[in-house]
Amino acid sequence: MTQEILTPEPATQALPAFPYYSGFDRAHDTYNGISAASDGKIYYILSSDQHDVGGQMFVFDPKTEQIKFLGDLTEICGEKGLNLIAQGKSHVRFYERNGKLYFSTHVGFYELIEGMDRLPVTPPEGYGLYAGGHFLSYDLATEKFEDLAKVPGGEGVVSMTVDTERGHMYGISWPTGRFLHYDVDQNQLKTFDSVAARGEAGTPGDDFRSLCRSLFVVPETGSVYFSTAVGAIYTYNPSEGEVRKLENVDLRLDYFGKYDPTRPGSMCYNWRKIFWYAPEKIAYGVHGNSGYLFRFDPAAETIEIVDRITSLPSRKSGMFDQFSYGYLGFQLGPDQETIYYLTGGPIYIDGKRLKGEEQIAKGAAKGLENLHLVTYHIPFRHYSDHGPIFYPDGQRPTYVNSIAVGADGNVYALARIDHEGKVIQDLIKISNPFLNHQDQ
Repeated sequence: MTQEILTPEPATQALPAFPYYSGFDRAHDTYNGISAASDGKIYYILSSDQHDVGGQMFVFDPKTEQIKFLGDLTEICGEKGLNLIAQGKSHVRFYERNGKLYFSTHVGFYELIEGMDRLPVTPPEGYGLYAGGHFLSYDLATEKFEDLAKVPGGEGVVSMTVDTERGHMYGISWPTGRFLHYDVDQNQLKTFDSVAARGEAGTPGDDFRSLCRSLFVVPETGSVYFSTAVGAIYTYNPSEGEVRKLENVDLRLDYFGKYDPTRPGSMCYNWRKIFWYAPEKIAYGVHGNSGYLFRFDPAAETIEIVDRITSLPSRKSGMFDQFSYGYLGFQLGPDQETIYYLTGGPIYIDGKRLKGEEQIAKGAAKGLENLHLVTYHIPFRHYSDHGPIFYPDGQRPTYVNSIAVGADGNVYALARIDHEGKVIQDLIKISNPFLNHQDQ
């Protein structure tokens, strides 16, 4: 395998994106919540930020371009009619095992406390507090859901992965950051104390820590790994039964930038998204704010910077992108060799870069930017920026923190669209970047 790092290709012409309307006119910004399944269909969840409206799950068939409603998260969790704060989100992608999709739920309705979005402590009149996130499964053949387990303490599930070989689901609770382990076959849930101070329930400047949004499993060992805002990397193996810190490696790299982990508004030294790459027995991850792609070797406990995979205009400007946490649209493609990454790109007006806010106190866009699709072919270390993405009417997809790549190479995500004069979030399809779109 060549180790040559090729010169970045210039951004090509704009890529077309086509929005779809799923029928949920209250859909709010969604993070992860979309995956391609073995049946060739795209499964996704649209979030709700209302206390009395649950998130909605759908499936899209690329062959017929038909969308089917599958279920309401609150109802799937057995909480319909209980007048509890709704199961508003799924903050994770789907993981397939033995013909079932595994996922989890999260709270979508927050209470503004001291200027920050917090887990509600005073519910709306007539409603009870959020009951806690659920681990769920969906059977692709029977179209039946199963409620597997509920997180104790009324916390949501902000991140999750699945050991699909052994049947273990792992997650991190929000807002305090407890580590969660659910054994599917044994129907047993274990919870562990947070290793991230008080997580996002903490006080800024003191015990606040942004929580990791992505975990991965090493198939050979069954060990799961996640990061913390201070740059520590932790691991857990069911055979050991304890969460353990790696002593010889961390994410406090100069290239990632300098952060105060006690302050909100960034992921700090957490990796933003990460996945296991079997051919090299290495994890590939991206640091959200800086956009650096890196290789993490859990066995050797080493990290190697590979390349900066932000958009070409971002690379040239030298600036961080506008979404304060970085981007979750980072996934290995169907060829199992190419990384697909939906990221930001600066907008220039009369030659001047459009700037946003210097700092914000949550995960949100600091300003308007273009959406770019970047691919990176791992074996040849080949980076390509396929250009900015626009809807047919010239508008930009925004608030994109999700990705799924279909078997046909088309890229799917959840983005803000204008539906009958109202801005909602819904499914979009980005044309296969490796096809010539001049004839479309």
